[in-house]
Amino acid sequence: MAKAAEANTEKSKIVPASGTAVNEKQIKSLATYYLLGKSGLRVSPLSLGTATFGEVWEGHWSSDKDTAKAIVKRYLEAGGNFLDTADGYHEGQSEEITGELVHELTNRDEVVLATKYTFGTRAGDPNGGGNGRKHMLESVEKSLKRLKTDYIDLYWVHNWDTMTPAEEVMSSLNSLVQSGKVRYIGLSNPPAWYLGRAQTLAEWRGWEKIAAIQMEYSLAVRNIEFEYTDAAIELGIGICPWSPLANGLLTGKYKRENGQIKGDGRLASTWITDPHMDASGDKAMALVDVLVDVAGQLGRTPAQVALNWVTNQPGVVSTIIGASKLTQLEDNINALEFEIPTALMEQLNQASEPKLQYPYFFHTGDLHKNVSAQTRTLKTPKGYFKR
Repeated sequence: MAKAAEANTEKSKIVPASGTAVNEKQIKSLATYYLLGKSGLRVSPLSLGTATFGEVWEGHWSSDKDTAKAIVKRYLEAGGNFLDTADGYHEGQSEEITGELVHELTNRDEVVLATKYTFGTRAGDPNGGGNGRKHMLESVEKSLKRLKTDYIDLYWVHNWDTMTPAEEVMSSLNSLVQSGKVRYIGLSNPPAWYLGRAQTLAEWRGWEKIAAIQMEYSLAVRNIEFEYTDAAIELGIGICPWSPLANGLLTGKYKRENGQIKGDGRLASTWITDPHMDASGDKAMALVDVLVDVAGQLGRTPAQVALNWVTNQPGVVSTIIGASKLTQLEDNINALEFEIPTALMEQLNQASEPKLQYPYFFHTGDLHKNVSAQTRTLKTPKGYFKR
């Protein structure tokens, strides 16, 4: 695994000019901005996800507008500028609340506002979901209305729909950029081959290129390191991890009792994003034990250490955090105010290392040495493998 210091070389840092007025409520690391992929869009290293804004979903996925307002206000005060929502969150309520709060709390043009489309909004209508042009154009108009804006900074394809040709998706997204309704485009949860094809089509045909991908990524779920890290860096695409705390597993507040997860939060009451992550299994619990120990040595919370780890991985530009309480946000936005020493970083890497599967074990160790005829190669690895 590349060291944290090496990871930063993959990102373009933009620090506010020294003459900028000092805001005592700012957090220095959050108010340091990075270019999103090979675009000119500058974003905070932590993006505020708004999946909890609304009261359609129940339990820990729900926040009323007053709570949401306090969270957005503090995030903006601290220097954050990147808000992430979707048309499907709380059946559109999240977009409505987010749009209202942007207009109440700040200048619209000073915020990077991102939203998504894909999932069905009209049951029984075959064109009421998916990534086809018809649904895309309908969705963007509805999102613009709910967000109370005439443009979207970053428009995500929320999920690969398995059917719509990449040519149609990319040409349609390009038309939205040309129209001025969308500034930049991104893909969320695509297969790696589809990501490569879509970006190559854009390059060949002079269409708007993909600026970023959104993928699940955390100490507990490191699958993207097998394909996506190298692909994103090679293609000039920024990585925006979602669920960096693995639905709360990495907060350290959950315990295992009789083979079941126990604790007050999302993990104990909802689905697990990655079906291969056994949150109550021995490996997950062993990882949490190491994380808690490292956090104790650093005088930080487990959540802060987990967020710090993921933000320092190669290719990562902006990590999406979510909060249903102001205290959660405060803990998260202070996660970048320290460095994890190399020895402790290695402990985290070893405790969380994913199992190699075919064909990836062909790219490591003695097998790969034979590819280079037992000579020393000079290329520095960008992603997971130490070639």
